[in-house]
Formats: sequence, structure tokens, C-alpha cells
Amino acid sequence: MFGLELRDLTKAYGDQLAADQVSLSIPHGAFVCFLGPSGCGKTTVLRMIAGLETPTSGSILLNGKEITDQPANARRFGMVFQSLALFPHLSVGENIAFALRLRGEDPRRRKERVDELLELVRLPGLQSRAISQLSGGQRQRVAIARALAQEPPVFLLDEPFSALDAKLREEMQNELRTLQQRLKITTILVTHDQREAMTMADTIVVMGEGQIQQHGPPVDIYRRPVNRFVADFIGASNLLAVEVLDGHTVRYGAIPLRVAAACGPGGAAATLAIRPEDIILSRTAGGGANEVAGVISLVRDMGAYVEYRIDCQGQDILGVSTPRDWIGAAVGEIAHIRLPVESCQVLGR
Repeated sequence: MFGLELRDLTKAYGDQLAADQVSLSIPHGAFVCFLGPSGCGKTTVLRMIAGLETPTSGSILLNGKEITDQPANARRFGMVFQSLALFPHLSVGENIAFALRLRGEDPRRRKERVDELLELVRLPGLQSRAISQLSGGQRQRVAIARALAQEPPVFLLDEPFSALDAKLREEMQNELRTLQQRLKITTILVTHDQREAMTMADTIVVMGEGQIQQHGPPVDIYRRPVNRFVADFIGASNLLAVEVLDGHTVRYGAIPLRVAAACGPGGAAATLAIRPEDIILSRTAGGGANEVAGVISLVRDMGAYVEYRIDCQGQDILGVSTPRDWIGAAVGEIAHIRLPVESCQVLGR
């Protein structure tokens, strides 16, 4: 049985649909990232799961029991938001023990639990420290410890690392993922950071226009996007306008290209997606299939890789190369690119 289920979850504000029939099953102990641009509905869905927003329609189930109309405090979900919402007038220990005190937990048990959690988030001995005396990363850990204090069945996080600098953000991402795997707690993270989602999640849920566009393991989302929206939003993609010729061939301009599988009837307009790292660049034609000649319009040496653009058939195609494989071409030179058949995906819509 799935731990958390969303069934046709919908939230409307007047005529505006913030979430449109969102359905998803999340297994016990999974780490799920809701990913999408601003305004796509991901935070609205999280707030409905938390009980902070009432769905217009649809239902939420936990362990097979409907909780749609249950108030937020009765759900006892752990929550960490971008603002953290720590109480500045309370010490670190008092912040962590706040929910336990409201529940009437014995003072000795509260102290034991605070000590356990501070060890867990690598802040031992800071019970008496004022919140104002903590660094950004330490405050983040306190917020996580407070959310975990009541041993929640589901842990919810809304853009919790967005205010941190890049190095600290990555450290906190690694710490949270390690902590989640250790506790085996069902965790849902809302983010617009693709790298964050790709490196942390068991499952990514890509949202757009209030709907789930695609969900699955990170590698599937990246390598097998189901539509143009996902291909364009996740990572960098070349999206080429093509015409379907048959089940394994499309036409790009006047050039036929072989693909693993075409989508749509012959003569239909379609989009071919290929990742920059899959493109093979050479100075001379190799005489094989799926070769296109063009003029190099941009070269950027990024140290770890070389990024280039080549004007083919009036469209700039982006490619990347390792320094070892870089052919040393300059802007204005004619070069040839090969689009491997297995890397060419024709999108359904």
C-alpha cells in the first residue's frame, strides 16, 4: 500500500486553476521533489498536503485513510519553509521542543528528544544558544530538527535552501538526503532548482500549468522527457522543428534524420530533442547517417567543458565537449555534427 496518495487534487482561485487534477502515489520512505517554474502549482499542492489549503476537489490519503478535511495540526506532518519561521525569542532547544511542549510531553522526555535531534543534525551542545547567534546553515538544521521532533509520518519542505549561498546549499542538500535515508521518512521537497531535484530525489514530479507533466526517476526525466515542456525545462536541450516521414525517420530542413521512434503520422510536424552532450562534433564529414554541416557561431571554454553553438539550417544547435575531445575549432569555421540515432527523441507534444 502506498503511504501518501493524491487523487485528482484540484485547487481553484476563482477562474484560475492553481492545481488541476493532480494524482500521485508516494511509497513509504520515498524522497520526492516537486519541480517546476514559478506559478506552476507545486507549492499549492504542498500546502494542500500539509493541510494549509483546502482542495476545491479531490482527496488526500495517508496509509489508505482519507485526511483531506483533517486540519494541519491533526496531520502532524513535519514542515520546513523558506522563511524557516524559527521563534527568535526562544533558544535552540526551546524551538525544537515547541511542538512537544504543546502536546504536553514530559519535560525530561522533551530534553532527551532535543538532545537526540541536535546530535542527528550535528549541532550537539547548542540547546541554550539564541537563534540570532546561529549561522544560516545552523538555523536550517534547527528548523529541520524542530520539524522532526514529533516523529512525523511525512516531511514537507518548500524551497528550504534558496536563501543559502551555493556552497552551503550543496552541503545542506547532502545532509538532508543522508538524514532522510537514515530515518526512512517520506519526504516531499518543492524546488525550482533542477540540480537540487536531480541529485536528491528518488522521484521527480515535473509540474507545469497546474498539472503533472511527468514523474519518475531523475534519469528517466532527463533522458526520456515525454513532451517539449519537460525537455525544455530539465537541463539544456536542442529542440528542432522536424517533419515526420515514417516511423523511424524525420526531416530537418532538407535533411532526413534517423530516430529511434517517430511520433505521429507521416507529414506531421514534430519536435526532435537532443541533449548537447550527445552531439558529436568533427572538422570533416564522416559520411554516416544524421550528419549536418554548419558554421560555428560561439565557443566558450568553461574549464571543465567547452560549450559551442553551430548554425545549422538557420538554427543554432548547442553542443558541449570535454577539453580532451575538443577539436580546437574557432568561430566562423565550418564543422560537422552527428546526431546519434539513439539520442534523437521525437516528442509527443
